[in-house]
Amino acid sequence: MIKNHLSRILGEHRWTQSKLADLTGIRKSTISDLYNEIAERISFDQLDRICEALDCTLPELLEYIPNQQPRTGENLILEEHGNRRKKPS
Repeated sequence: MIKNHLSRILGEHRWTQSKLADLTGIRKSTISDLYNEIAERISFDQLDRICEALDCTLPELLEYIPNQQPRTGENLILEEHGNRRKKPS
């Protein structure tokens, strides 16, 4: 699982989501999704802009926390959409 610390870092800076959006050129809805930890994806460019604006590093912004239930290898969870085919048993 990837945990983001945007809400904590914005609080430390005493910045609003709107201020970060204005400084980075990233849509307010995207910043809000990250802040509320409901974003499913973000581009490298957006991460770069956020880190630059907040003067933080990527490990300060994002943290990897191992999943309680493994989701790869033998435990691969297949997506319901896309071109992936179920592994033969």
